[in-house]
Amino acid sequence: MTQLDGPQQGAKPFTGRTVLYWLLGFFAVIFAANAVFIWLAIGSFPGVVVESSYKAGQAYNQEIADAKAQAARGWQVSADLSRSADGIAYVKVEARDKDGAPLTGLSFVAYLKHPTHEGDDVELVLSEGESGVYSGEAGGLKPGNWNVIVEAESARERVFRSENRVFLAE
Repeated sequence: MTQLDGPQQGAKPFTGRTVLYWLLGFFAVIFAANAVFIWLAIGSFPGVVVESSYKAGQAYNQEIADAKAQAARGWQVSADLSRSADGIAYVKVEARDKDGAPLTGLSFVAYLKHPTHEGDDVELVLSEGESGVYSGEAGGLKPGNWNVIVEAESARERVFRSENRVFLAE
């Protein structure tokens, strides 16, 4: 018959102090993991979408009017972001009016904005090559998702704006 009561020979007793150390160790690991996650979250996305919500709200009605005027023009504008074999990213914009004729003489700018890292953002002034086709290049873009904002100006007035999310391959 075996003896069920009493400590086994050579085993350390499970005391209140042991339980306290286990609890402190458990919560120390949880707090350390949370601290790492918070540090990574704040470092990858600062949480600021616009610098001043008040100013953005004041410009809201003008943005709506600009969007209606843009829709009334009926322009057909397509933008493409691709990478060549040498690693350089190219932006190509084709602009046509509602009848399909090329739009020439505009000043196109492309803003490549990384969704989470503001430091990676790039502004490209596009130049017109052939009639109605505007292009530019940027080196050093990371692969992944990018917000591509294309704006066109004519006589110092913004006449077109488009924002799309695209995926840039390696």
